[in-house]
Amino acid sequence: MGFKVTSPYDADTKVYEGMIITYKITPIFGIKMGWMTEITHVKEHDYFVDEQRFGPYALWHHEHHFKQITGGVLMTDILNYAIPYGVIGRLSNSLLVKHKIQRIFNYREKAINELFGVFRR
Repeated sequence: MGFKVTSPYDADTKVYEGMIITYKITPIFGIKMGWMTEITHVKEHDYFVDEQRFGPYALWHHEHHFKQITGGVLMTDILNYAIPYGVIGRLSNSLLVKHKIQRIFNYREKAINELFGVFRR
């Protein structure tokens, strides 16, 4: 899935409730589209939630949780999403979408591990 943040931001941009983030994505078959999420909840150093306002999903609710642990920070995601179009959407989720989402999260985990190291218990 092509994925590019189009909102202006830099390393000093702080996440806040009501923040709108826009993206250009290519979710399937090379079709480009816009996607917009809103940060709906923030508890600094604990969690934040983004929810889709416009885009390919019927529902997108993504919680990012952070927990201080010995030697670093444990990051956990909770994602609830739904695909539109009834039976066709459920079929496309089974065949395509859930695998693409899993690859995105696997890529993100790999990138974070490369930046910050792998936590070993």
